[in-house]
Amino acid sequence: MENNCNLNPDPEIKKKFFRSWSFWRPFLGVIFGGLAGYLYYHFVGCNSGSCAITSNPYNSIIAGGIFGILMVNSPCSTGRC
Repeated sequence: MENNCNLNPDPEIKKKFFRSWSFWRPFLGVIFGGLAGYLYYHFVGCNSGSCAITSNPYNSIIAGGIFGILMVNSPCSTGRC
């Protein structure tokens, strides 16, 4: 009985995957979302401390990163709406 399972995939396939847009899009969404969250904190943020997200730069960056990844992974962002 012949085993057709290839446990060591072709390195060229890995290189192609890491260079593909589907690999980089979530990372770029998090980076740009986090940057937007920080910029929102810096220019608009809440100084009184009563705003849970915008009173702390770390919370703003995390919230921005979450919004960024949700935007790039939505079905409408890839034209599947």
